[in-house]
Amino acid sequence: MAYEASWWHKEGGTVVCDLCFHHCSLRYGQKGFCGVRMNQKDKGLVSLNYGFVSSVGIDPVEKKPLFHWNPGTSILSLGSIGCNMRCQFCQNWQISTCSDTVSLSFLLPSELVDIAKKENIKSVAFTYNEPFIWYEYVLESAIKLKKEGFSVVVVSNGMINPEPLQELLPYIDGANIDIKAFDPQTYSFLGGDLRSAKRTVEAMVEAHVHVELTSLIVPGIHNDVLWLEPLAQWAASVSPNIVLHISRYFPSYKWHRPATPLNMLNEAKERAAQYLPFVYLGNIDTPAVTLCPNCGAAVIERHGYKTHIINLDEKGNCSLCGNHIVTLT
Repeated sequence: MAYEASWWHKEGGTVVCDLCFHHCSLRYGQKGFCGVRMNQKDKGLVSLNYGFVSSVGIDPVEKKPLFHWNPGTSILSLGSIGCNMRCQFCQNWQISTCSDTVSLSFLLPSELVDIAKKENIKSVAFTYNEPFIWYEYVLESAIKLKKEGFSVVVVSNGMINPEPLQELLPYIDGANIDIKAFDPQTYSFLGGDLRSAKRTVEAMVEAHVHVELTSLIVPGIHNDVLWLEPLAQWAASVSPNIVLHISRYFPSYKWHRPATPLNMLNEAKERAAQYLPFVYLGNIDTPAVTLCPNCGAAVIERHGYKTHIINLDEKGNCSLCGNHIVTLT
């Protein structure tokens, strides 16, 4: 089943997808780089994954990861198939590559709203695969969810062009954007575009979306962690209190280097923490503690996905000094 796509135009005998930087030029029957947008004869560009869900479940919001957005709450999470990058270390490669082994179910946007109501969940995340290439479904669902009072989150690589992003932004409350490197060459190797990722973060912050960043340290892709400093400097220039998650890689898909050494992660955190007040290490066993940068008090402690609120008032401020710490919706 195919659903008429948005954001494309005709060029001679082809259609050009305008959703992301790839601008795939497609003849009849050809699929785009993402694997889920196709030029269908007599229809033009269509979405092949509209409504098709590979996974749906209830997660702690910290799993997205979002540490400074409604901490300690649950979020309804769902994803589809396809991706507009080609990371050789992808943890969800079966769904990102549209593997035939993935079982799909069909879920209308109205049915998604019904599930959120039934589960008494206040927020919904589009995650697991790349939500921006699920664009038509995410947009339609987000509009319906917002109308019913739900908050909407996207967990994304940020590969989307400015115009479609601007159409979607009014319906997005929170986001985690994966910044995979901080040089164009590495991004190109991974099938992505650094400029697009940065531009997406900047546009979201400008639109008052709560944004947190994640960077995975992958041995062999990243031979050192020096790049975390310019990344953190740029992030601080976008928003001085933006949250950065630095995550440990484990072998997966086509990349079999050993897991990220802990000393490499600790050095990365030290470098980023020179510029950002909230830097956390992910995919490790140690607790993640939020300290108030103003008074130094412990505000939130997390052990795995168990969150303990210590000194946080009902407005998301440090209850000891009043400094703003988290976004509550």
